[in-house]
Amino acid sequence: MIVLRQLCLVRGKERLIDAASLQIGPGAKAGLTGANGSGKSSFFALFSGALEPEAGALEVPPQWTIAHVAQETPALSLPALEFVLDGDTELRALERALAQAEVEHEEHDRRAHENSGQEGERVGEKIAALHARLAEIDAYSARARAAELLHGLGFSNADCGRAVAEFSGGWRVRLNLARALMCRSDLLLLDEPTNHLDLDAVLWLEGWLKNYRGTLLLISHDRDFLDAIVDQILHIENGAMKRYSGNYSAFEEQRAAQLALQQALFVKQQREIAHLSRFVERFRAKATKARQAQSRIKALARMERITAAHVDTPFTFRFAAPEAAPDPLLTLTGASAGYDGVPLLRNLELTLRPGERVALLGKNGAGKSTLVKLLAGELAPLAGERQEGKGLALGYFAQHQLEQLRGDESPLWHLARLAPDVREQDLRDFLGGFDFRGDRVHQNVEIFSGGEKSRLALALILWRKPNLLLLDEPTNHLDLEMREALNLALQEYEGGVVLVSHDRHLVATTADTLLLVADGGLAPFDGDLDDYAAWLAARRERGNGAPPEQARSKEERRQARAQAASERQALLARRRPLVKEIATLEERLERWHGEQAQVEARLADPALYTADNKSELAGTLKRQAELAASIAEAEARWLEAHEALEALPQLD
Repeated sequence: MIVLRQLCLVRGKERLIDAASLQIGPGAKAGLTGANGSGKSSFFALFSGALEPEAGALEVPPQWTIAHVAQETPALSLPALEFVLDGDTELRALERALAQAEVEHEEHDRRAHENSGQEGERVGEKIAALHARLAEIDAYSARARAAELLHGLGFSNADCGRAVAEFSGGWRVRLNLARALMCRSDLLLLDEPTNHLDLDAVLWLEGWLKNYRGTLLLISHDRDFLDAIVDQILHIENGAMKRYSGNYSAFEEQRAAQLALQQALFVKQQREIAHLSRFVERFRAKATKARQAQSRIKALARMERITAAHVDTPFTFRFAAPEAAPDPLLTLTGASAGYDGVPLLRNLELTLRPGERVALLGKNGAGKSTLVKLLAGELAPLAGERQEGKGLALGYFAQHQLEQLRGDESPLWHLARLAPDVREQDLRDFLGGFDFRGDRVHQNVEIFSGGEKSRLALALILWRKPNLLLLDEPTNHLDLEMREALNLALQEYEGGVVLVSHDRHLVATTADTLLLVADGGLAPFDGDLDDYAAWLAARRERGNGAPPEQARSKEERRQARAQAASERQALLARRRPLVKEIATLEERLERWHGEQAQVEARLADPALYTADNKSELAGTLKRQAELAASIAEAEARWLEAHEALEALPQLD
């Protein structure tokens, strides 16, 4: 298990964690929470040795393998699948060792008359041991597991063969995540793994982490993600690290109860202090009461002061009422959108009204961001019409919004550009609601964290008093408190909202309408996010088949029924090769197992190890290794074929 013994962690002159002592058992899934700058990422750095504790100790079993997501990815020509496979370092080491051993074995065979039999035995035994270990770690299904990780994180089959250098920064982050998950680790450290993921990938990752057998330490600002995965919370506050049992919601309840008790004790103590202080002031100079007064002065001095419970958020903002409210705000009629004249979305029908809150669902690449760009006017429709209401004021937060900030300028400069005639104090007051206070308003944006840049981008959008907000992943890099502040502000907002977000809590508490972007179109999704998660799982199993029943028109449902017969034939066509392959593998395995028994019986004969039988021994050992490898590979493929067959829908 992981043990903290009076651990003290210091960054510069700031003491982040002070005298923390706790244990994290094997197999635990712990969420690490605390305000930005409280020391969460610095705590992770202790595990890699990038930081050392100021005092105390962090003890991790020395035999544990620790996996974490790399911060950078070089522009490699290596295919994505091979890059992910490199995450299993033991697998790669075994593969290299086996290749070297086979070279040695071939060299021995070429020079058999010069070498001793003992060398041949040694090489043969080494090859057999390597194959045995490869079988133990399920190496023969490693490529399939790596491909599954990539698919779950949104990569296509074609992407698996693309060079790492061809992917953009966000996709390289996903590659690093897949590589960390590929590692057969005892301890997995994940720092904001859902950044750069869409909702589909978040839901897949959530399922994967639920089944992870090692110890997990997770930093996340997604409360639903934490709730679904962790069984304990490690919370850092005011230099103290405290462990809470249960998920994030349970932590909130426990902490609220503790804060309420702390506040009650604080109030009680303040009454007692006031009573003692009044007695001292009244009777300090009175001879008959002097001794009693001194006694109360000592009691005051000995009293361990209880601090007032403090849960105030640093973020206090709300959307100003829009100056106009056209109805409708924006309309799409028969619109198509795409790039270079090629439509990705067709026949879009959408009317946005004041006060309407819409969330867009859909797999990565389905066209959610394309639709938002069309609504924002960044893309012109390839067909159909986009019509704005008179007085429309758009507020558009794009995924690339942070790139539009001037790194060499300050938050105050950015806001003053929008409002050159507004008093500086009013601008500072507004920025203070986003936790830009004091000298922070004059500092260059280039030194800001991703969360601070996101807060500034949102502040600039809110200042414009939009009546239609288009928010494409606005919570990336935002901490829990800022997300909650945005959530509350959106609930009170009077304008229209179109939201794309992997933060389910934000979607569930903000959106009134769910629209599905799928198969080149847009349709209502008649369900909630749990229904959407179930649909995604079903769609993944059937290989991205038809859209969900509730999101299809009556005409599409009629077409689906008409296709039922052909789908049955297609299902039979998919089942036949699997059934045939399983039968062939079973026949081969039976034959190989029989030969393996004969080989092992021969190896059990002491006469084989005499000097006269050295050549036969080497050949027998080689055949033993070959059989072991063939059997392991066939058994792995037999299991894959059975799983693939079972995953297919049952025939009626």
